[in-house]
Amino acid sequence: MSEHIRALRIKRKLRQRDLCAEVGVTDHQMRKWERGLALPPPEVIGVLARLFGVSASELGQAQRSFAATVAPGEGYTTAKADYSGIEKPLVGLPSGRLRVLDLFCGAGGLSFGFELTGRFSTAAGLDLLRDRIATFRANHPHAIGFVGDIRRFTVKQLASVVEGIDVVVGGPPCQGFSSIRPFRTLTEGDKRNTLIEHFLMWVSAIRPRWFVFENVVGVLTHHQGRLLRSLLDGFDACGYIVSWRIVNAALYGVPQNRERLVIIGNRVGASFPWPTPSHRNGYKSMAGARSEVIRTDPLFSHHLPRAITVGEAISDLPNLTAGQSSSSYKAPPQNDFQKWSRAGSKTLTLHEATRHSRRMLEVISYAGPNIASIPEDLITSGFSSCYSRLDAESPSTTLTVNFVHPASNRCIHPLQDRALTPREGARIQSFPDTFEFCGTRAQIVKQIGNAVPPLLACVLGRALASADARLTVDGESDQAAQSLMPAT
Repeated sequence: MSEHIRALRIKRKLRQRDLCAEVGVTDHQMRKWERGLALPPPEVIGVLARLFGVSASELGQAQRSFAATVAPGEGYTTAKADYSGIEKPLVGLPSGRLRVLDLFCGAGGLSFGFELTGRFSTAAGLDLLRDRIATFRANHPHAIGFVGDIRRFTVKQLASVVEGIDVVVGGPPCQGFSSIRPFRTLTEGDKRNTLIEHFLMWVSAIRPRWFVFENVVGVLTHHQGRLLRSLLDGFDACGYIVSWRIVNAALYGVPQNRERLVIIGNRVGASFPWPTPSHRNGYKSMAGARSEVIRTDPLFSHHLPRAITVGEAISDLPNLTAGQSSSSYKAPPQNDFQKWSRAGSKTLTLHEATRHSRRMLEVISYAGPNIASIPEDLITSGFSSCYSRLDAESPSTTLTVNFVHPASNRCIHPLQDRALTPREGARIQSFPDTFEFCGTRAQIVKQIGNAVPPLLACVLGRALASADARLTVDGESDQAAQSLMPAT
């Protein structure tokens, strides 16, 4: 039996871009095939089989088998969940707060950030993988955990164990949505549904007062913008007033340039006041000059503190060489961000450096701002940001799920010859040191890299809570809200 496309390419030491050129496809399309998120057409299978010197029928079968084992949301590949169930909360749910359902919750960074405001309680979270729910429940002990594919659960199952949801939040994995059908054609049991469509259907069925949808900036241009338009139309058909922006976490106290599309909607007649930046940053947006991009203007933001840097986020952590670890802090907190990060933490955890090979250590010794710093004879391929060192005086670039490996997007320590540790990655994502991660080191790294930064979520949650609270003092808005409530 032949191996799948990515395995054959790596075995033959081919660069992905070179293979794309040979086949005549874009790197975006090849990545989808290599991740098992789509199947190449038969004519492409034939071309690839000839290039690899294997049977076209065997390659096609290998690719189909590979695609069948891929779980959406992991970036590359992860086996499908071997468990599905509902796990009960460990403690009672705090009362007097807006109740949150976190779909595709991962580690729970989005709902955890909402809870930091003191205005929300997370009633439940749902994720495909059991270790994600373990992390989620460790930090949301009052929440119910739904483990498994969202397509295997029904809203009726949720309603049987969770009462009154006020806010649905989530970032559906972006892989797999090739086109979104008109909302009214969607049905819960339709196997063609993408995960984004399931988010939309759950919002429609649950009818929370608010929803928060988070995703990658690429949604803007996917299918020439038709996906975003269909998504907005779908929320509108559900009866929601919708607003959206491109948000960079570095503008809100997170030491990382991490841009995301955020859509916020409500069915209670409220307007959502997008929070103004608390920090200034000259980052160039991936979305260009669109008016929906939240940015700071140099002429009007000079009074704001500059964005928190990598150095400011991690400088209190002990120096390590590759393969070393430490469980104690090297110095007291040196700034407000470190004080916040360490509040209540007595023991340093997850500060474990990857053990690099001798050759990789040589590569790292040359590391600079981009791959051009590395002698060509030491590496065979890579994007411009691979094998690159972070700048201690700037926010981090966007963290990925492979940030403990130097070949990933810029993740080499600013001053030490090694990749970031999981703790340093968690700091850059604004997880406090007391946040408990569960699972293997490899899976914890993925949880950190995939998460919504809690401090960004906190800012959004505070703005949402304020908008919702105004309904109780504004007679007109409160009356409008009541008229939109479902009949009891």
